[in-house]
Amino acid sequence: MATRTITLCYRKIIDAASTKPWEKLVFEDTYAEFRMQAQLYNQEKKFTTFAELIQHVSGAEQLHFLVSAAAIGYLQQLNEIIPDVVNNLGKHFLRFTKFQFEIINSDLSDKSRHQVAVNFYSEPLFWHETIDNYLLVSDRPATGEEVATNLFQIQPYLTIHTLHTEP
Repeated sequence: MATRTITLCYRKIIDAASTKPWEKLVFEDTYAEFRMQAQLYNQEKKFTTFAELIQHVSGAEQLHFLVSAAAIGYLQQLNEIIPDVVNNLGKHFLRFTKFQFEIINSDLSDKSRHQVAVNFYSEPLFWHETIDNYLLVSDRPATGEEVATNLFQIQPYLTIHTLHTEP
């Protein structure tokens, strides 16, 4: 049987409606950082939204990177564990090796329109079976010996990012 290795991507969207304390901190600090960094690209105060800055100001796409600095400390607090994704026993098991921060929307005059996303990319996993809308995975291949597995349900904003098959 072929060995299938996958990496998963989980997209966490954080906005004014986010309720968890960690999410609220990320929301507040990234909005404050956006307001501060946007000044560099909006010195004449012509624009109020992130979309306008991207459309009209050369280099404004750097705001994704510049604002991400406000989220780095919070991401480190996760200890490389992807939030919100749990196995069938309700335990967090999915580790991330990299992430990508993105500003989806923001408005200098309306904090409620601020919305960011963090895309978490998992460590490689061995994909053993698909059972209905559940995946059975492990951190090492099944080579005839017992291997610990995790069974988890596919959920919104979670996708298989890469797939590698070896015969």
